[in-house]
Amino acid sequence: MSAPKKTAIVALAVLGALMGTVALAEMGGMGMGGGMGMGGEGRGAMLSQMFDTIDADKDGKVTLAELEAHRKAEFAAADTNSDGALSPEELAAHQLAQMQERMAERTQAMIENMDNDGNGSLSEDEMGEGPGMRNFARLDTDNDGAISKAEAEEAMQHRHKRGHGGGMGGN
Repeated sequence: MSAPKKTAIVALAVLGALMGTVALAEMGGMGMGGGMGMGGEGRGAMLSQMFDTIDADKDGKVTLAELEAHRKAEFAAADTNSDGALSPEELAAHQLAQMQERMAERTQAMIENMDNDGNGSLSEDEMGEGPGMRNFARLDTDNDGAISKAEAEEAMQHRHKRGHGGGMGGN
């Protein structure tokens, strides 16, 4: 594969990772407790953090040079065997490491936001009822005391149309 093609593939991979970060930030997280304890204040936090990481001189702006330097650093970090190419295994490992780091940060934020007794863990009561319980009556459109698959799919389509992504886990 030619060097320009490799560069294009890597650029697309970095762009994909950035867009994925934006999408996750817009979704605000999905999980128990409704958005991993981050609620509205957490929306966009990952995008802001990504921006801050790329903004090397911390002037509040990202230049092409900073973006290119970030891209090269990301590539070098992912290229664990230093052969100048990213194997599927290297890409997967790098993305997994980034995801684990973000999840660790989100988990810490969740503990900080929801740990009412300060013991460093969350009880069932501290976790709250979650979005499924909070939204049960609204999702049960025929009021039969159960949510059918059709009702769940309708809710997901409605949510998706409103620009909240798929799934019922977010706020």
